[in-house]
Amino acid sequence: MKIYITRHGETEWNREKRMQGRKDSPLTVKGIEDARRLKQRLEHIEFDGIYTSPLGRAMETAEIIRGYRKLEIERISDFMEMDFGDWEGRTVEEIEKSYGEKYRTFWHRPEMYETIGGESFQEILKRVQGGLNLIIKNAEKEDNILLVAHAVVIKSIYALVKNIPLKEFWNPPFMHGTNLTILEVKKDKKEFLLEGDISHLKK
Repeated sequence: MKIYITRHGETEWNREKRMQGRKDSPLTVKGIEDARRLKQRLEHIEFDGIYTSPLGRAMETAEIIRGYRKLEIERISDFMEMDFGDWEGRTVEEIEKSYGEKYRTFWHRPEMYETIGGESFQEILKRVQGGLNLIIKNAEKEDNILLVAHAVVIKSIYALVKNIPLKEFWNPPFMHGTNLTILEVKKDKKEFLLEGDISHLKK
């Protein structure tokens, strides 16, 4: 089976450089257009299932990519974005001003990060593993699956599949909006066929 993994398109809060987490904001015009470009790229794929985070920005992106396909979009809470606690809704500038050292730890020493009323990296890794196990269990070995999620969720999938230590969590690739990653699953073996590709956005 192959899992086609993408991040939602750009949102209003992405543009304003606000931390979203469990809060939400609508896709921008660019976010919608980028999702349409990915839709065109994947039009030849016969998807057998579509899964998404239940947050609006992921749902909207999934609906655009689904297009003509008569498939139900299944929402899975395990694929919600990381809970950033007190940072949610605040701009990066505001967070750096109030939580400078902790914010730098989040990005540069994630293994040392302590939550601000939200979720730890260990917690999100555990729940993303649960979600990944669920969709693999529910699928047939030849299925093509679409998964629409969030930056930290997708980085968690990378860490889990590649057994990346937490201190290297933020290593490339960067999770651009509507980037495409393809994960192939054969029995107990998982392998990335494509990682964080954005060639459809450069046309």
